[in-house]
Amino acid sequence: MSGALVNGADSLCETLLANGVEVCFANPGTSEMHFVAALDRQPRMRCILGTSEGVVTGAADGWGRMSGRPAATLLHLGPGLANGLANLHNARRARTPLVNIVGDHASDHLQYDAPLTSDIESLARPMSHHVRRIASVGDVAAATAQAVGIARQPPGNVATLILPADTAWTALPATQSPGRTPPVAALRGPTAPAADAVRAAADALRRHGAATTLLMGGAALQGRALVQAGRIARATGARLLAETANARMARGRSRTPIARLPYGVDLARATLAPVRALVRVGAREPVAFFRYPDKPSVLVPDGCEGVELADVGVDLALALDWLADELGLGPAAPGLPSAAPVAAFDPTAPLSGRQICAVVAALLPDNAIVCDESISQGRDFCPFSEGASPHDYLQLTGGAIGIGMPLATGAALACPDRKVVTLQADGSGLYTLQALWTQARESLDCLTIIFANRSYATLHGEMRGVGASGAGRNARRMLDLVEPAHDWVALARGMGVPGIRVADTAAFARAFAAACSERGPFLIEAHI
Repeated sequence: MSGALVNGADSLCETLLANGVEVCFANPGTSEMHFVAALDRQPRMRCILGTSEGVVTGAADGWGRMSGRPAATLLHLGPGLANGLANLHNARRARTPLVNIVGDHASDHLQYDAPLTSDIESLARPMSHHVRRIASVGDVAAATAQAVGIARQPPGNVATLILPADTAWTALPATQSPGRTPPVAALRGPTAPAADAVRAAADALRRHGAATTLLMGGAALQGRALVQAGRIARATGARLLAETANARMARGRSRTPIARLPYGVDLARATLAPVRALVRVGAREPVAFFRYPDKPSVLVPDGCEGVELADVGVDLALALDWLADELGLGPAAPGLPSAAPVAAFDPTAPLSGRQICAVVAALLPDNAIVCDESISQGRDFCPFSEGASPHDYLQLTGGAIGIGMPLATGAALACPDRKVVTLQADGSGLYTLQALWTQARESLDCLTIIFANRSYATLHGEMRGVGASGAGRNARRMLDLVEPAHDWVALARGMGVPGIRVADTAAFARAFAAACSERGPFLIEAHI
């Protein structure tokens, strides 16, 4: 630290740094000014401004998914937290490690019910695994270390600290003044697999063979766990399937190929219809996103045997190692063969969501990161991407739209040597387009592709899916993005990001290839 610890805000900063939290995504206000001043005294802390709180929380999610370590957010009282809750919901569903610092009024000011007074705890609790109000300046360091420890506890948690302004500005007591080492959180790793669960999964695989599906989630979709799952699938004939929405997947050639459970109820039910045993590895029981008239909520067929090998808090790689051992697979057992390279796309075909996915998969740079909030128009990307260059694939996990560009922002900050490609629906992109400004300010290597169909197309489908009739003017005006249409190239330029508009496949392919050959933020508006 450059200088002595002065007050509670300094203690909070120093404790964050001592526990490996080295980036703060911020949108502060008056109550947080002493914390801002403390951050200014900490050159080791990288501070990233987001001009809306949804950018702040979404970027912290992207950072955590790619770095495996929590970032801090700095939010202004209850309304600032409330503005960021949608992407905290996504982070909570992704089990991203994250620490929120939410300022509050000075303790003796709360009694006056000033305009920004609110029940911050009640706002924070549904989107947090841990909420704690810092009681006094002497409580700051211990509360901060506890929050970081909970955030880092596998599989990852959202922790929220409420920092009253007077706690931030109050001088530290003599026992915590200069030279005192901040506390370090007690960290514990994932729990060990249960031997009974391993034996039950092995028994199901032996009895049902090819009629068994391993439903994978969490860390099972990366690294050694995914490789081991491929070996088990090849030896037993079982199928591998990922959950519909996943925080991070290893995709592309040389990686174990794995399909995703489709979003639509009918497609998901058809996919699972042949399954006689469903072995869950870090995955929840599959259910529909919504309840539709005359359709079930649970997607597993009647009579299917359910076995949980391990939940997301367990060491999933070790669980799959033990399962392989229980099945008698040696270390040399082969895995599933890699997918074939992506077939060449047709440059003369009309531009569509499917064509965009085909081009991106064919031309994707090695070791890219793909952040997907394409909603309905990009659902073909996952099958195409099995044969793409190796990459990491990040999805909208909680269904709360507005994550795509903020997620890419955080991922690019965590991995500055990797190209980040965002597949972005135009409707959901409007929620947090301010992320483009942060990408420009930080010179991030982010390429944003706007699927510009000028419509909430997924809602047109949902209208049909729930059996509601609504094709008149009022319904159209609530579901379409015209009169006027958005000019994404102009919007990007206003945020400091260059861009181009394309309307045919050949032009899109040229623009994508050119953008991938350059560093820095860029946007392609693809009219489909």
